[in-house]
Amino acid sequence: MAAPGTDIGFTHIALVCTDADKTIDFYTRFAGMKLIHDRTDGGTRVFWLSDLRRAFAVVFLEAKQGEEPLGPFGHLGVCVESRARVDELVALAGTEGRAFSGPTDTGPPVGYWAFIQDPDGHTLEVSYGQSVEFAVQESQ
Repeated sequence: MAAPGTDIGFTHIALVCTDADKTIDFYTRFAGMKLIHDRTDGGTRVFWLSDLRRAFAVVFLEAKQGEEPLGPFGHLGVCVESRARVDELVALAGTEGRAFSGPTDTGPPVGYWAFIQDPDGHTLEVSYGQSVEFAVQESQ
C-alpha cells in the first residue's frame, strides 16, 4: 500500500446529502459500506463511506438543500454476494417505500441488477455477476 497522501488513480466521488445519518444508514445497509471519515468543516458535515476493499470512497457533504441527484441512469454501483441478496435488497427497498426498478438479468458482463434510490434520490445499483475486475485485468 502507498504511503499516506500518495494515492494514485480514481479515489472518490462526491455527492450532497440532506441528512447525514439517514445517508450513512442507507449505504451501510444497502451497499455494505462503512463510515471511514467524519468531520465538520466550516459548520458543514463531511463524511466518507467505503467498502474497505480498495482505496475508494464516496464523499458526502451534508447541506440543507440537496443537488440534482444521480439518476435515473447515473448511479453508484455495488456488487453483492448473490442473486438472493439482490432480491433481499429490492424487497427491503419496497418495505421502506424506496423507489426501485428490477431486478433484471441482462447476462454477462452486466449480470443480475436493480436500481434503488437513496434518501436524496441518488440511484444505487445493486448487482450480482458483473465482470468489471476481469475486464480490467484483460485490458492491462
